[in-house]
Amino acid sequence: MDGFRVDLTALTHASEGVRDTIDAMNRRKVSDIDSPADAFGHDRLATTVAEFCDRWNEGVSNLTEDAKEISGRLDHCVQAYRHTDEAARAHFEGILQRAGGDDPAAQ
Repeated sequence: MDGFRVDLTALTHASEGVRDTIDAMNRRKVSDIDSPADAFGHDRLATTVAEFCDRWNEGVSNLTEDAKEISGRLDHCVQAYRHTDEAARAHFEGILQRAGGDDPAAQ
């Protein structure tokens, strides 16, 4: 049979993996790297690190939003495939029932 197969378990795990990554990113912010200026021993270095952390945190925030979208779309795909599979199963069961109803020996 030509065509393709969709591994719904793999799609579900991918979506869960993306959500787990988002959760991990939410638990530990890039801004947590930032420390008081005294810890760096140099004001300019402390300012540079703080600016870097602010920009990087914004980038991670944007990536998190993209990851949420990816996870949501994966979930949507899984649901669409399951719905399609269920509809096809019900359709074929209907065909079999109609075919079996014509033959008294099949009942």
